[in-house]
Amino acid sequence: MRREDIIENIKVRAGKDMLDLLDRSERRVYVTIKKEILPKIVRYLFNDAKARFAIASGVDTRKAIEILYHFSFDAIGLIVSLRVILEKSNLEIDSLTPVMKCAEWIEREIHEYLGVNFKGHPNLKHLLLRDDWPEGKYPLRRDQ
Repeated sequence: MRREDIIENIKVRAGKDMLDLLDRSERRVYVTIKKEILPKIVRYLFNDAKARFAIASGVDTRKAIEILYHFSFDAIGLIVSLRVILEKSNLEIDSLTPVMKCAEWIEREIHEYLGVNFKGHPNLKHLLLRDDWPEGKYPLRRDQ
């Protein structure tokens, strides 16, 4: 699949729910989307376009929590990062585990470090923190 086709297919599937597209270089594309269409775009990238899910990362920007889902097209040297912005008053997003089981552990990590609730996740128990870690305390949150 060609780079241009991948980008165009994302644009078509996202439609008005794509908030921004930053074509950073030949090797990196960042796409900011509304959280409601995340599973749809991930299905395209992971199932249809056969991208490899590399990792997800989360960051507290003080105003919101941003999650970036990084997908690699190894054959053409392209990384597509989907960016979702979650308002701190509503840190909830659909889990991607029904689409790709490989998201399970990173969602658990983001949940326990940043406090994001992944709706539909099969097992949001602690992954890295001790079992007696205080509930409601998130080590990577700036407001705690």
